[in-house]
Amino acid sequence: MLAFVKRFSLKRTKHPRGYEDPQVLASETPFTVNEIEALHNLFKKLSTSIINDGLIHKEEFLLALFRNSSMQNLFADRVFYMFDRKRNGVIEFGEFVRSLSIFHPHTPEHEKSSFMFKLYDLDGTGFIQRHELKKMVGALLSETDLGLSEESIEAIVEQTMVEVDTNKDGKIDEEEWKELVAKNPSILKNMTLPYLKEVTLAFPSFVLDSEVDD
Repeated sequence: MLAFVKRFSLKRTKHPRGYEDPQVLASETPFTVNEIEALHNLFKKLSTSIINDGLIHKEEFLLALFRNSSMQNLFADRVFYMFDRKRNGVIEFGEFVRSLSIFHPHTPEHEKSSFMFKLYDLDGTGFIQRHELKKMVGALLSETDLGLSEESIEAIVEQTMVEVDTNKDGKIDEEEWKELVAKNPSILKNMTLPYLKEVTLAFPSFVLDSEVDD
């Protein structure tokens, strides 16, 4: 029965723009072929939620994350930017899988740390400057109920710069960032999504459509 399903699915489709071979993606990420095809099922749902073109647009990304397609938030913008590796304004399937793999429990911490560093490096200079840190802290806190004042945010940024900017050049380089993460591993807590280890359990019906054996 499974062999029949696989033969049927080989003839099944012309893949949409941005689709990549699950075997290739499995070789580059912690996901198995079956898990990648399960992710493709999720991707199809996300990429057709507003515009049915097989690509995830920013509005669809925001709708999936925050239930709000018009939300204005720097943190959300940065996450979308990091997923959009080709910088063409949309997320293709290969980009989706590779970026999501950063959050896999088996992905090394240094890769998670590097991803987060780039998330904060708004200007792409290879450093986190004071104004970038303040913008990101403000964006993150805006999603909480803390309601901190501008003075409180400034105090957080000042304390962080004092502790992390060890060479006192007014910015945080990647080595200083690594030291911060080593001393405070909880910083990476949100960089791991435990359910990514069991992707096929979330989409059990899709496993049968696997085109290639693991």
